[in-house]
Amino acid sequence: MPHSVKSIETIWVDLPIRPVPARNMVREIPHWTLFEICIVTLDCGIVGFGETMVYYTWGESTVTDAAKNQVIGKHPAENMWDDSLGAGLQIALFDAAAKVLDAPLHQMLGRQVRDGCHLSWWDIDLPAADWISECELAISQGYTAFKSKGRPWWDLIEQTRQLCATLPDYFEVDMDFNGFGIDAAHCTRLLKEMEQFHHVVMFESPLPHHDVAGYKHLRQHTHVPLSMHTQTHIGDPSLEVAIREEMVDGFVLCGGATKIQREAHLCGQFNKSFFLQVVGTKIAAAFGLHLGAVLENARWPAVNCHQLFERDCVQQSIPVSNGLATVPNEPGLGIDLDEEAIELFRTEPQDKPYPHPELLIAIRWPAGTTTYYAHTAQFWEDWHAGRLPFFPRGVNLEHIANDGTASWKDLRSRALAGAVHSQSPPF
Repeated sequence: MPHSVKSIETIWVDLPIRPVPARNMVREIPHWTLFEICIVTLDCGIVGFGETMVYYTWGESTVTDAAKNQVIGKHPAENMWDDSLGAGLQIALFDAAAKVLDAPLHQMLGRQVRDGCHLSWWDIDLPAADWISECELAISQGYTAFKSKGRPWWDLIEQTRQLCATLPDYFEVDMDFNGFGIDAAHCTRLLKEMEQFHHVVMFESPLPHHDVAGYKHLRQHTHVPLSMHTQTHIGDPSLEVAIREEMVDGFVLCGGATKIQREAHLCGQFNKSFFLQVVGTKIAAAFGLHLGAVLENARWPAVNCHQLFERDCVQQSIPVSNGLATVPNEPGLGIDLDEEAIELFRTEPQDKPYPHPELLIAIRWPAGTTTYYAHTAQFWEDWHAGRLPFFPRGVNLEHIANDGTASWKDLRSRALAGAVHSQSPPF
């Protein structure tokens, strides 16, 4: 067959992240710099490509030998809807199949309903000064929406007050809590206080997803829309349950193309809005634009995270104006690989060390005491388990730089074993 898959090449790259997100992401996700580029070549010479953000998975984190054996010798369209192949290979097959037809990828996904998609700037939790600088950069590049994290190790009310004082009226913030609201009673009080900031237009995953009654309570007592990821962990309610129980106002759709299409159509039947979260470089962002072009209820700004990187492996930029990015109309994804960047950032398959070896974190409590940790997973667990105060006012997080002393090394060694609580003067 002239259009069957002839070969599959995979290349790992380690991409540089801009300084502000880099110094904050090191606490939790230092490995988000690693990608596997998947290049599919057909017998006719057409080349399709995709990517996997390693450790942020749809199915298999990288392209397996079994996946290669499944698609080699077959037309790309025969397997492109198989989510189990993983992001990189699935996107590459879609790209190749659309190029065979000399058509933009979105024409293979459905009827186009928009030619521009709303995009949101993304960051992990940041101190207020970094929040402000990131939003200033987003605004300068045409963005009108920002997704960040609501975390109990910062004074969330004061930080949000400082941020919103710098924002133009039109700029919107999605506050993602990742379940740190813990229970409906505490969370209702916090969200009611957050409602004073008109820039905050969405509360994402304020409670653990299994708390169906808690979400229903929050919807009755808050007026800012609630959203949550569709089923991503064991114990999460299905999309059908979340809709039937009226837990939230809308959803975050992620995963493979088949999962997203199925869930998008179900949202459409019940008039539930959602945003797409297809995370990675501009390869993932382009695929997300094609999905957003045909999914009518993709009304909320999509999250791709490609803004994190100083440079990635795509030649083109994705310009944004008035919050919108134009859907590509060239064949396939409508973008080209940057071969120079691939060679510059090429690396061998690897694991990045976690926790980062130079990381020591201090949680400064308003009463004057300090708790030291070696990495974020430790205090995630402590807060979710109820061992630490609920979103206290005046709390702050600080990185303690390695000053080369025995005291620093000893404190970090103790923190690696668990939380170190101290009433002594700050280190």
